[in-house]
Amino acid sequence: MADVLSSVIYSFGALFVILDPLLSVPIFAAMTKGQSPMEINKQAMIAVAVAGFLMYLFLFFNFLIFDVLRINLSSFQVAGGVLLFILGMQMSLGIDIGKSREHSNTAAGVVIGTPLLCGPGAITTVLLLSKDYGILIPAIAIGLSLLVTWVILKYSAYIQKTLGECVTDIMAKVLGMLVAAIAIKIIADGIVALI
Repeated sequence: MADVLSSVIYSFGALFVILDPLLSVPIFAAMTKGQSPMEINKQAMIAVAVAGFLMYLFLFFNFLIFDVLRINLSSFQVAGGVLLFILGMQMSLGIDIGKSREHSNTAAGVVIGTPLLCGPGAITTVLLLSKDYGILIPAIAIGLSLLVTWVILKYSAYIQKTLGECVTDIMAKVLGMLVAAIAIKIIADGIVALI
């Protein structure tokens, strides 16, 4: 039981760092500014539903998708690790590569759901967790991380007001360094598996 709990906690921690809902706080707050609490809650639910759908899709059908595309986990691991490293560098350095922050308010939930919450990094993490722990532990961890993410998005305006833009920016940069470090380990493991 202790092993299962520690595995769930580790998986939750890895997914939470990769999802990085705190990075989405200022963007989500800006995109939903002036909307009613009910609409903000709806957009937060859409964001979590989009991210959850993608993560559970890859959790349950990952190897079927790989078979259809004729790629293996090691190749995806290296590719995902490279993209995850770029994401970590973006978070740490505060730069954007290949995306714009100009989005319609009506699409806040979808934009936050993917690519901000569930991008290549989250998908790669789900695949690696399923390889190490099977289906049940990552499924529980995904559910927990999405629940916490929903709460953070729902109260994003209050969080940003309380912490201030400076603190949320610093936290995003620190999480970016952690993401980059995780990415290097993923790339190294993928290269070893390919060799």
